[in-house]
Amino acid sequence: MIQVKRVYEPAAASDGQRLLVERLWPRGIRKESLQIDAWLKDVAPSADLRKWFAHDPAKWPEFRRRYFRELDAHPKTWRPILGAATEGNRVTLIYSSHDREHNNAVALRDYLKEKHASRTAELRKTA
Repeated sequence: MIQVKRVYEPAAASDGQRLLVERLWPRGIRKESLQIDAWLKDVAPSADLRKWFAHDPAKWPEFRRRYFRELDAHPKTWRPILGAATEGNRVTLIYSSHDREHNNAVALRDYLKEKHASRTAELRKTA
């Protein structure tokens, strides 16, 4: 299971593996105070894409399309996350955006769910 959570929310045992999926360290958070298992900078959108998006909800569909294309080009960045989640572990993608609906962690969660669904469908076909 993959879920998302803002960096400013307290950690909980139900979070499972906590992965920060931001290219930049969140403002106002000390590294020693953030309870994360890993900081996965490379799975975050590129600097150019992040700047272009600028958290504009009107650009959300195009942001997702461009971000998914970046993820397709770099599977090494997201495969470990999907692997952990498909092994029955709970994974929480930690993000810093104020917008809870239009951010890279939500897009990444959706991307990973699509990859998991297509992989499951392929496995069923071969079984």
